[in-house]
Amino acid sequence: MVKDTKFYDVLEVPPTASENELKKAYRKLALKYHPDKNPNEGERFKLISQAYEVLSDPKKKEVYDKYGEEGLKEGGGGGGMHNPMDIFDMFFGGGGGFGRSREPTKVRDTIHQLTVKLEHFYNGTTKKLKVKRHVLCDKCKGIGGNKDSIADCTGCHGHGIQIQRAQIAPGFIQQVQRTCQECKGEGKIIKELCKSCKGKKRVEQEEILEVHIEKGMKDGQKILFKNKGDQEPGLEAGDIVIVLDEMENEKFTRKDDNLILIMELKLVEALCGCTKYIETLDGRQLLFNLLPGEVIKHDDSRVIQGEGMPHLRHPDEKGDLIVHFKVQMPDTIPVKNIDKMSKMLPGKSEPLIPDDAEHFTMTPVSDDHFQRRRRMNYDDDEMGPGQRVQCQTQ
Repeated sequence: MVKDTKFYDVLEVPPTASENELKKAYRKLALKYHPDKNPNEGERFKLISQAYEVLSDPKKKEVYDKYGEEGLKEGGGGGGMHNPMDIFDMFFGGGGGFGRSREPTKVRDTIHQLTVKLEHFYNGTTKKLKVKRHVLCDKCKGIGGNKDSIADCTGCHGHGIQIQRAQIAPGFIQQVQRTCQECKGEGKIIKELCKSCKGKKRVEQEEILEVHIEKGMKDGQKILFKNKGDQEPGLEAGDIVIVLDEMENEKFTRKDDNLILIMELKLVEALCGCTKYIETLDGRQLLFNLLPGEVIKHDDSRVIQGEGMPHLRHPDEKGDLIVHFKVQMPDTIPVKNIDKMSKMLPGKSEPLIPDDAEHFTMTPVSDDHFQRRRRMNYDDDEMGPGQRVQCQTQ
């Protein structure tokens, strides 16, 4: 049990979420609510970053689960909260992303998330992705208008900023610097605007990217398209970063280079053997036998070596396929067969029953059993000791 589920709710995960589930949740929500995509969601983006910072740190998570936010505020988590943009940059590799660029001579990178099926990670594929980006206007070569009509802004004298002074008290002058409103911080005024970009220097362009998914690639892996991002005058073009997002598979679960399959067995199959097959992610049929007398217990696992995920650098080599068995018990057994089964199945014993033992009849536990018990206990607590209704006697 955790004291406070707020941060889990923010990331839309249960308190039992694994490290990988936390990463996927943060990645999805951070990209969706980043201020550059949703300018009105700045506070939500900060909260998402704060929640991930706490829950991804084992020490902070332990404090939060026990004491909630109050425990973190009292110093139990160690240190203050980081800048949300720093967390975003660290998570996505520090390439600038939608946030601040670490390299002032280059435009910020653009990040896209691409959903990929597990079978495409297994077999490899090529997906097409339509992206929009801003490129320098061809008509004006990115200057925004007629070259001869560009002049220094008279409002800021070409500096792009204005200095304002105000007396706040006798002898005290406050100096405030703000972006020039006449030239929007450009320092230049264009009198004859370009008809194509209308003075914005850039135009929006659509492009189809071919994203090659190689065998063995993983969830969260990044594919870089160098200089395919936005352009700005005087700066190197940004990159487009594709972040791969693995879609859940109905049959298989991936763990590193291994695949895990849950297979249900009937009790007779677990005890007496059977023949089963598994259809792989590339459409092959793997046949295997469970031998008679080879008892498969509930939650037992078996390994088929070399039938897991391909290794990225050596796709001809694969991890393992782990089959995890769930044994289904029958609902009832015919009474006429019980004696035969008792003789065939080992382990049954007859207990020594003390003479003073009390006999009870066991009943199945219903879905609302514990809820009813809590209500009964609550009613008893409300009435208090000695206040229960007594039968009237003469």
